[in-house]
Amino acid sequence: MQTCRSLIKHSACFLFLFASLSISAQKKLTGRSGAVKGDPSLFDSSTVKRSTGYKEVASIDMYLQFNEASDSIIVDTTLSIKKLYKFNYLQKDNFGLMPFANIGQTYNSLTFNPFQKNTTPRFAAQSRHFNYLEVEDINYYEVPTPWTRLTYKTAFEQGQLLDAFFTVNLSKQFNFSIAYKGLRSLGNYQNALTSTGNFRFTSNYNSKNKRYQARGHIVMQDLLNQENAGLTEEGVVNFQSGDEEFIDRSIFDPNLEDAENILEGRRFVLEQSYNIVKRADSLKATQLSVFNHFNFEDKYYQYYEGSLSTDFFGDVFTNKVDDKVTLEDFRTNLGLLYKSRLIGEMSFAVNYNSLNYGYNTTVLFPSEIIPNRIKQNFFGVEARFKKTFKSFSISGEGALNISDAFSGNFISGNLKYVINDKLSIAGGINASSRLANYNLLLYQSDYINYNWYNAQSFENVRTQQLYAEVDSKEYVSIHMDVSNIDNFTYFNLESTIDKNKIIKPRQYSKPIQYLRLKAQKEFKFGNFALDNTILYQNVISDQSVLNVPDFTIRNTFYYTNELFKKAMTLQTGVSLNYFTSYNMNGYDPLLAEFYTQNETEIGGFPMLDFFVSAKVRQTRIFLSAEHFNSSFTGYDYFSAPNHPYRDFTIRFGLVWDFFL
Repeated sequence: MQTCRSLIKHSACFLFLFASLSISAQKKLTGRSGAVKGDPSLFDSSTVKRSTGYKEVASIDMYLQFNEASDSIIVDTTLSIKKLYKFNYLQKDNFGLMPFANIGQTYNSLTFNPFQKNTTPRFAAQSRHFNYLEVEDINYYEVPTPWTRLTYKTAFEQGQLLDAFFTVNLSKQFNFSIAYKGLRSLGNYQNALTSTGNFRFTSNYNSKNKRYQARGHIVMQDLLNQENAGLTEEGVVNFQSGDEEFIDRSIFDPNLEDAENILEGRRFVLEQSYNIVKRADSLKATQLSVFNHFNFEDKYYQYYEGSLSTDFFGDVFTNKVDDKVTLEDFRTNLGLLYKSRLIGEMSFAVNYNSLNYGYNTTVLFPSEIIPNRIKQNFFGVEARFKKTFKSFSISGEGALNISDAFSGNFISGNLKYVINDKLSIAGGINASSRLANYNLLLYQSDYINYNWYNAQSFENVRTQQLYAEVDSKEYVSIHMDVSNIDNFTYFNLESTIDKNKIIKPRQYSKPIQYLRLKAQKEFKFGNFALDNTILYQNVISDQSVLNVPDFTIRNTFYYTNELFKKAMTLQTGVSLNYFTSYNMNGYDPLLAEFYTQNETEIGGFPMLDFFVSAKVRQTRIFLSAEHFNSSFTGYDYFSAPNHPYRDFTIRFGLVWDFFL
């Protein structure tokens, strides 16, 4: 309690000082304040001068960003509880994810979505991909003046997280952005250093006659993690004892002392279209366009260990472990897009894929040969449809590989009805069939146990899913989906011999039924609010091959008010995260993958965070006491077997927007 009171006292002093300095600085920069177009609850009342080609004054709602689907999103600099949920390493709401002890490490998934809109396998080391930016994570921008955003947050022990972003329109037709997110954090445990970098460059262009559009991005990423494989069995007992001798986490002996893995990737994307026919007549507005998308990605995953760990992974071929797997993925398509008020929007395209995954060597066993490559070149087709009629909207998309060796397809259909601006309902059906991920089909390692080839024996993973949702601002928002999974493929803990864990890829031949029901509701009482999210899950199968907790809960009670003549918005409160006990997936550092285990139950412990957040102009400040209950609710908190969750720590960060 004394720590919390001290934290509140210092937080208030800091926020008051920052508010005074920020208000003074903003007055010098702008010299005035202005009105905002649109809902004042959504946008800030700041104005800035515009660049050439725009009007003299710009409001915040004129700064736009576009995602892969070309949906426009207005830049939002307000302070809300959802902004707190997104203020983390991933910069997205991580409900349903259990972070490891150090920032930049992996996350254990508390929920699972079996449907994916892709027809090809995913790369190896999926636990490293939480912070790997995919095509759908990249935004494009249109801004009247240069916009800069700096995001900073403290890390654990030595290091910090910083994301610097800048975008500008050189004209109304041409925009570019450049950004880099870097992290370095030593961590509280031995051999747990994380060092990551995500570089992004985007650009988009529209001709003056609006017939030609182009956009593209370059993304280069490197994600390095030291791997300690968690605590030893003796270390787990000492950790759970809560003895003061072990509060200093750096004294624990890890399972691995000289191991690290790295995921690196480069992606080049160019999308362009040209309007062949464009009629602007109000009664016969039609558009016929030809489009082409080009996507090339080159990535590799490497596991290195200077000193061998045969007592953990088993026997080896060599006296040094240096595993490396690569993927070259080239995709392009050519298609037609047709738009009309009567029919809606539809497109059809033919695509070409060239995939090259694998290693530089072949592994020979007495009774088996492990090849070095999975290579395929094939064509495919894809189609999309979207139509809005009054309050109804219907959309669908699908793709199919024209290949016997690399078969895959998906189809998705969605229907939405907007009742009013506070209530909408939606539903849909999804189905997919694709090969299992590459490292389940083919893997090679200097460790003998980690060599397999299943490309000819594993069947396609098939998923059928129904979903329905209600989005309500007054009542309860509900999302429910029911999935049937055939040929579910996963990594499994086969057995433990001495300390050696034998991890193998397995395919479950029987169907799995999986239900998810998520509800969210916020109650407000004057300046106080209680935000609640609960997720219920149920898996039906003959064996425990897909393990998730029955319930995952997040409750946040907080207070909001405007201070200093409404110059600063303040939020403070307590957030509770909790999930019921279950056989949580284990983590394998060599594969950088999670595996199914049915020996150790984890969960049933509360995680309480106290936070103070403030906003002055376009600056948001976050101060939190994370997991402050760790010392008095028992040392039984883990992110995976042998991997403790974070202890109590105080962290600070901010998001600072500049509109020049």
